[in-house]
Amino acid sequence: MKITSTLMLGAVVALGACAEMPDSPMAGGSTGASTGLPQEVRDIAAPFQDLDTAVLLEQDNCYWYEHRGPVETTLLPLRTTRGNTICVAAPEAAPAAG
Repeated sequence: MKITSTLMLGAVVALGACAEMPDSPMAGGSTGASTGLPQEVRDIAAPFQDLDTAVLLEQDNCYWYEHRGPVETTLLPLRTTRGNTICVAAPEAAPAAG
């Protein structure tokens, strides 16, 4: 009985580790604005990146793309051919009415 309980617990933990986070851009969450990549960004992006998966994350106003490795898919910052990250200026806050 103890072995069965241990195996069941191990299976639950192992399967739980495979679940995607619900607000991940890779899971289709709402943390990124995937309205298409502007041509200016496509022009300066390094060629080895998957531009079709690139999204602009609201948290840092930078573009990120999905890198599909042999084990997992992860977000990496979109970079120029010189290695710089590609970001946009944060929108200015509206002045307070006073």
